[in-house]
Formats: sequence, structure tokens, C-alpha cells
Amino acid sequence: MPTPLPGAVPSPNIWHHTETYELENRSVDPDHLVEAAIRDLDDWTGRDVLDLGCGTGFHLPRWAADARAVYGVEPHPDLVAVAARRTARLGNVTVLPGTAQRVPLPPATVDVMQARWAYFFGPGCEPGLRELDRVMRRGGTAFVVDNDSSRSTFGGWFRRGYPGVDAGEVERFWSAHGWQRRPLDLVWRFTDRADLEACVRIELDERVAAEALASHTGLEVDYAVNLWWKRF
Repeated sequence: MPTPLPGAVPSPNIWHHTETYELENRSVDPDHLVEAAIRDLDDWTGRDVLDLGCGTGFHLPRWAADARAVYGVEPHPDLVAVAARRTARLGNVTVLPGTAQRVPLPPATVDVMQARWAYFFGPGCEPGLRELDRVMRRGGTAFVVDNDSSRSTFGGWFRRGYPGVDAGEVERFWSAHGWQRRPLDLVWRFTDRADLEACVRIELDERVAAEALASHTGLEVDYAVNLWWKRF
């Protein structure tokens, strides 16, 4: 496996389970509530967009449909290659190797930034926030999608799986740095139980995943997130 860029924070899911994470991307938020909330706060039509931690580029075509230019930045070489292939025929998308701490773009390049479950989970993210100060244009908006472990079925699973993540501490961090919060109630929606189980198992350790699956029936999981946002 190629070596990720220095400073990259290892992902417990997409780096090691790329195909399953692709399935998860197709299953989470099928109603596009995150996208609608971002557009409501700051529409990216005709503007320059950065998807920070873009992974395999799953969201890049959706941005590209309306944006002037889209930049996907990702620290893992294998995922950079997949994202580049996925968007090769889109004339307004550029995929670059980079990290949140070192975004390979000139100053004041970006109008709208998204980091969706990528690097930005509160304390420890200060280097990435300083880099946003550099690359964001005046009047632009940055968005971070983060798990809300204080509520929802998945939130409860996440709380048991990651006891070191304190929801109150995360909220205090973002608020102290001038970000605002919009809570969103999403859903994981699957057509096959085996797919649901596969996605749960890449998100949680073996014990917590087994407990979660034993307690949950059906093909949907309610999933609470916070959309953090800041105007520059």
C-alpha cells in the first residue's frame, strides 16, 4: 500500500475498506439533507469548491454539476487515484494529494469548503483551521460534517465505540473557534441486511459492532450529525 502523506490522520474505514465505504456513501443520507443544508447556507453555483479529504471522490461530481471549479484534496495515494479516475471526464474537477494541514492551493482560492467525516473532529484540528484561514476567500463558507454522538441510534453506537470522543468538548471546540452548528437527522438506508452489517463493521470495533447489530433490526439506521459552518 502506498504511504499516505506526512501528517495524515489514518482513517479506520475508507483507507482499509474502500469498497465497503463506497457502499456506505451510497447508503447514508439518501435524501441529500447535508447537501440541501449547505446550499441553504451558501450556494456553490458558479463558485470554487474544495472537498477536503475527498476520499474516492464520491461527492465531487455532485459539486461539479453547479460549481465553476472543484478541488478534491486527499492524503492517501490510492484514493487520490480512484478520485482522479472517477472525475477524469469532468472538465472542472482537479484532484490533488494533500492534507488538511497543507492544502496544495494558493491563498484565497476557495469559496465553499466541505470536510465530510474527514479529519475535522474537534480538538487537535487547529493546524487545519489555520490552513482554512489561508485558502478561503473573503465571503466564503467552510462546512464540516461531524458525528453527533449525543443522540440517534448511530450516535449511541459511536459513543460506545469511541468513548474518548466527548460530544460536549467537540461542541465547545467549534464554538470557541467561531463556528455555528446546524443539527441534522440523517438515515442509513440499505436494500440488503448484509450491506448494513458490512458498513457497521467498518465503523465500529468487533465487540461494539456485534452488540449493535444484535440489538437492531431492519434496513435503516437513524443517524444524527452536526453540520458545523463558518463564514470567512
